[in-house]
Amino acid sequence: MESEAIWLRPEKSGVGRPAQRSRAEITEAAIRLADRSGLDAVSMRQVAAEIGTGAGSLYRYVDTRDDLIDLMADHICGEYELGTPTGDWLGDLVEVGLQAREIYRRHPWMADLTISHPVVGPNAIEVIEHVLAVLADRPVGDGDKLIAFAMLNAVVASVAQNERSPTDRLAGARRYVAHVAAEGKHPHLAALEFPSPPTEDPFPEILRRLLSGLLT
Repeated sequence: MESEAIWLRPEKSGVGRPAQRSRAEITEAAIRLADRSGLDAVSMRQVAAEIGTGAGSLYRYVDTRDDLIDLMADHICGEYELGTPTGDWLGDLVEVGLQAREIYRRHPWMADLTISHPVVGPNAIEVIEHVLAVLADRPVGDGDKLIAFAMLNAVVASVAQNERSPTDRLAGARRYVAHVAAEGKHPHLAALEFPSPPTEDPFPEILRRLLSGLLT
């Protein structure tokens, strides 16, 4: 049997001792812990220690760790600054993508959740509503709009994950590609002309090309 999303369940009230908490307080503590030590460090016991209480008391407010992860992910979606659509649909969507990249830089674990544990809660709904408002006049189907938003999220999250790769591993991969190309068995690879490092951030243009292709 499928369980209801946590936002459809009334928030439980704390009674007796220890002191009453709230979902918001517990969520913020879990986010601090994840920012500091990674998502794997987020357990009921560790979050309880973060706020100075016992693990058992947290179950007054959340039923499972998955509930807590859902609350964390949606809380982070509240960090978007969603203004009124400007009329430049492509520019507005690129701005959403650039904000997402900065959010993932502040909370690296969130990029992983976006790929493996997508969540739709109250704050995520506001982001979706904003994107649909931006695209309200685009002559494409609703399904295409949602697919474009999903692809935007996936691409930005993947780029954020890649940015976390240690530079020595990337350098090692480049050396191996150069070694293979020099062997002469992969002529197309050997013929590649790798561009010089860009002087400006190429990511906005990458997003523009992606979204233009999906929504034109």
